[in-house]
This record gives sequence, C-alpha cells and structure tokens, in this order.
Amino acid sequence: MLNRRSFLGKAAAGSAAAMAVTARASAASASERVVVAVMGLSRGRSLAQGFQRLDNVEVKYVCDIDTERVARCVGDVKKIGGKPQGIGDYRRILDDKEIDALVCAAPNHWHAPATIYACNAGKNVYVEKPCSQNPYEGELMIKAARKNNKAVQVGTQRRSGPQTIEAMQKLHEGAIGKVYQSRAYYNSVRPTIGKGKPADVPDNIDFELWQGPVPRVPYIDNLVHYNWHWRWNWGNGELGNNGVHTLDLCRWGVNVDFPIRVTSSGGRYCFDDDQETPDTHNVAFEFEGGRQITWQGLSCNRHTPTFVKTEGNYRAGGRFIEFYGDQGSLELESNGSYRIFDKSNKLVEEVKGATRGDTEHLQNFVDAIRNDTPRKLNVEIEIGHKSTLMCHLGNIAQRTGRTLNCSSKDGHIIGDEQAMKLWRREYEPGWEPTV
Repeated sequence: MLNRRSFLGKAAAGSAAAMAVTARASAASASERVVVAVMGLSRGRSLAQGFQRLDNVEVKYVCDIDTERVARCVGDVKKIGGKPQGIGDYRRILDDKEIDALVCAAPNHWHAPATIYACNAGKNVYVEKPCSQNPYEGELMIKAARKNNKAVQVGTQRRSGPQTIEAMQKLHEGAIGKVYQSRAYYNSVRPTIGKGKPADVPDNIDFELWQGPVPRVPYIDNLVHYNWHWRWNWGNGELGNNGVHTLDLCRWGVNVDFPIRVTSSGGRYCFDDDQETPDTHNVAFEFEGGRQITWQGLSCNRHTPTFVKTEGNYRAGGRFIEFYGDQGSLELESNGSYRIFDKSNKLVEEVKGATRGDTEHLQNFVDAIRNDTPRKLNVEIEIGHKSTLMCHLGNIAQRTGRTLNCSSKDGHIIGDEQAMKLWRREYEPGWEPTV
C-alpha cells in the first residue's frame, strides 16, 4: 500500500454538453471490459450495484472507512454476480493499473481531492454531487480532467432521463416562448441532530482517513455518517445536498452559465443543535439577458407547493421545477414527467416520466470510457461545476449576509474580499490536491 506522502507526490506528478443519452457503444467497443472501483458506500452501495449490472462492467473494489459498510456492499454486489474486493483505503485503487474508473460517493469534502488524485493517476471518475466542497476545487477538477484527458462525470443523473431530455429540448425549441424564469423546490422532514459529545472512535471506523484533506478535529458522536452534511467544514447544507439536482436542470432549461447577482435569505429556524447550514433557505440567481432562477429549501416541513391527483388520491411532490416563458410555462417532476401550459394556464400537453435516468447516466459514463470520448458526457465536469457553483454562491451569500455581484465569465465574486475568502478552504498539511 502506498503511504500518504509517497502517494501524493506520485499523484501530483502524475463545450457543449451532450443533450441526449449517448448511443450505445459500437459492437467492437462494447466488448471491452470496463473495471471500476467504488469509494464511499452510502450512495456508493447503490452505484456499485448499478455499475455491476451494466454489460461487461466489473466492480473490482468497494471501499469505505467503515468495515461494516464494506462487508454489506461486498455481499450486495456478489448477489448480482460480482466478485468485489472490500478495502478501506482508496489509495489501493489508484495504484491498481487494471482500474479504469474511480466512482467517488464519499462525503463532499472528498469529492474534489479524490477526483483530482484519480485523474493524476490515470483514472476516469464518476463523482457524486455536489462535485466539489468549494468553488476553487471545482475549477481544479476541470484542470485535472483536461490535463489528463480523462472522463469525469458528475452524478446529477436527471440529465440522462429520457423524458427530462425531451422536456428540455421542447423548452429550447420555444414551447413556452422565451424562458425567463425557473423556480425549484426541495422539502423534507429532517430531525434535530442534537449536541455532539466527544467519544471514542468506533472500532469499525477509520476516522483519520475519513477526515482526509480536512484539518483535524476530535471525534464526536453525531457527525459520521450523515450529519456532516449540515456542518460547513465538510458539507454544503441542503442547497448542496439536494438543491444541486434541481438547479442543474434549471440552468439547463433557462440556458445560462454563471449568475451575475446572488441573494440569499433564511437560516436555522427549527432546532437549536449542532447544525450550521440553513434549514429554511431561499436563494435567487440573476443572469444576463433578464433571466432568473430561484430555489426554495425547507429541511423541516414536507408540505409541497402543489399536489397531483393520482388514481383518485392527491400525493405530495407534484412540483419539482417550474419554467416560465413569455408564451406559457412548464412543470417538471423528479421522474421526468412534465406538463406544458399556455399563457392562460391551460394544460396543452402532459407526458408521464418513467425514470430519473440513473442507469442511463452510468451507461453514458461507461460508453465515454470505451470510446475514448472524455468530453462526451451528459454532465461532464465543466457542466457539473457550473451547477455546483450556484450552490456555493448561494451558501456564501447566506454566510456573509450580503448580495454577491459575480462575473458572467466564471462566476467569481466581484468587489467583496470577505466573500472571496470562502472561495476555497484550508487543507490538512500534506493533503491539498494539486494538478
């Protein structure tokens, strides 16, 4: 096994988006086996099974800092015909020349460093959302992908959903005229996480490796495995956790890149606990050409803006994203279902969705590896960075309490040194990723 210093030294040495699901590879390329390894076995547990089910794809390793999670995932993949090795240290993956791709589903603070290390080691990467923990890392990920000519797909899989693609095509073809606004929503019921207490690290967890690139803190009993999402040192709150899915589609539908102004309101309204990120959050993004995107997140209330009648009953969750144009509107659901209305709000078309696009998204990534077309991805890292950056800017606006004015060229904050200090993070000595 590589030690950390020798590995980091070795690793450091070492656009149009596809608007539809990539066609299946040719018969010749489809016969080429693709070998992957999965890091982070919460969301990664599902991804490991998804990759194993694809034609001629082998999941060789499943990796986590929790030995119990590793054992469970090994069993899951074996049940569907795989023969994965369970490991605890992802650096073994990067030292294996047989591995074609790293799948990174570890916590947010690992997304960019693992991607950059993997690209430097000659691996392609499927990285979960949000693609980075801070804006600087997203820019560095693009550099790593370009320098090493590697495919880096971001896990906002709805861009690969057939009905979602169809809805976007209709928006761009003028189905509701000029699209000038999109609204996105996310509602959930999350409980308090309480006040963490110092505790011994459980025997099944490697907390040192879990922290990885982040400056060290003592172990507390309410952080691992999930509640790090609500702490700024590791996570990005609900905006980065689930908001990125909707904002990615909003940006696609409105056809914009970087906002010129970002405002945020909200805060922690429901619990007095260790959470730092908002549980009630409203963010507005303005773009050149008179266009706007808004996101509303409620972590502690499930009630949704509208209800949809299904088989005689009303169910919550009907409205996921809305698009407004000068000739009508379009509502898009999580599974790709969409409805188009005219300017008077009369329903003119309704299409039922069948899938979020999970399998199609994995296949798109595998096809890019087989065909050696690293830029032909539905959410190539440059696309994923632009959408993730919206989350980062919304959080920075919230944390500083100020409106952010940004460059339309790259999203950088203009005239606010304090806000730009949140553009990047501090790293544990010896762990900062480089390209």
